[in-house]
Amino acid sequence: QVQLVESGGGLVSPGGSLRLSCAASGFSFSLYVMSWYRQTPGKERELVASISKGGLNTQYPDSVKGRFTISRDNAKSAVYLQMNNLKPEDTAVYYCKATWRDDYWGQGTQVTVSS
Repeated sequence: QVQLVESGGGLVSPGGSLRLSCAASGFSFSLYVMSWYRQTPGKERELVASISKGGLNTQYPDSVKGRFTISRDNAKSAVYLQMNNLKPEDTAVYYCKATWRDDYWGQGTQVTVSS
């Protein structure tokens, strides 16, 4: 059974940091490109970071570049998103996604940036 379980979300003040984790099971994790997306009500899901199978290549949109860092540990079947200097506009539900022959999604974790 394929599972992607996100954790680490919560409430943080502007300028603060959070580290999201996504634990994967039920598929060959190292064969999949891993990504983090986020979504707010009424908007489409937005890509915020992706990382190649081996972890050498990463991509970010301009909105988070320099503040967010994606990493993975293939031995632990886990992917992480370090988020620094958080802004209120980063408030969203964050999802991890595995992409290869199929796409798998986690259930999401809420991140709220507010004073």
